[in-house]
Amino acid sequence: MMAAFLGTGTASSATPGDEGLCCLKNGDLTICIDTEKGGKVLSFKYKDQEVISQSRWPESFGSTFWTSPQKEWNWPPVPEYDKQPYKVVQRDDSRLVIESGVSERMKYRIGKDFQVDKKRGGFIVTYTIENMSNETRSVAPWEITRVPNGGIIFFDAQADKITPAGLMAFENAYGAAWYKADATNENRKVNADARGWLAFANNGLLLLKKFEDLNEGQPAPGEAEVQVYVNRGTSYIELESQGAYTQLAPGQKLTWSVRWNLVPVKQADGPSKALMKSVKKSGLF
Repeated sequence: MMAAFLGTGTASSATPGDEGLCCLKNGDLTICIDTEKGGKVLSFKYKDQEVISQSRWPESFGSTFWTSPQKEWNWPPVPEYDKQPYKVVQRDDSRLVIESGVSERMKYRIGKDFQVDKKRGGFIVTYTIENMSNETRSVAPWEITRVPNGGIIFFDAQADKITPAGLMAFENAYGAAWYKADATNENRKVNADARGWLAFANNGLLLLKKFEDLNEGQPAPGEAEVQVYVNRGTSYIELESQGAYTQLAPGQKLTWSVRWNLVPVKQADGPSKALMKSVKKSGLF
């Protein structure tokens, strides 16, 4: 299958070697998905400016999707969901629908539906998890977006309730918890009960994610609505969000959506009232 760029009315060939790469455009925004390699989002751009990590070390680039809790599969990620080809179900100017194979180990099929958000701007990414086993299972959806180590991460939560305490230097300001990217020699990960959104500002761009706000007890055991993982050194950061832990009978599926947007902003070196205003004006709320 030749690679296709979607949007702007017609499809056209991608560069050689990009077989399976499909892109959607919405105004100045472009999102590109590799259907042949785990259905990952490889690129999210405002005009020509990239926000997602372009590293090529394994597990350090793009945006992927896993099932939660992680303790059910541990590591590495389930190949049918994270690395193997996805089947293209629908493809046109404003939508791409793909689905994974069924993992023999996990007994789920993953679906990803990327749509141009004509009303609010950006894109709507809807995930499905279908129980292909012959028994009732419980599972939660989990989106992992890797970005360069830099800039500022913030979301609506109390800094003193982020766990483990003190692992990252979050501070409260303008109604949110803020973390300015830093570097250590160890990998770090924190959990937070946010209020349905997550933001990342870097190099004059603001990446915004909007998803279902979970109540206490809704995340999968040992997991959280929002998680931030910082790889040691200055390599990359993972922006992670999860949906509700859901019981699925055989043949049932859950559906979970995340709205993505990317807007230009003035560069900020710390918590910023202007960045919070950009979140409120983003159209995601």
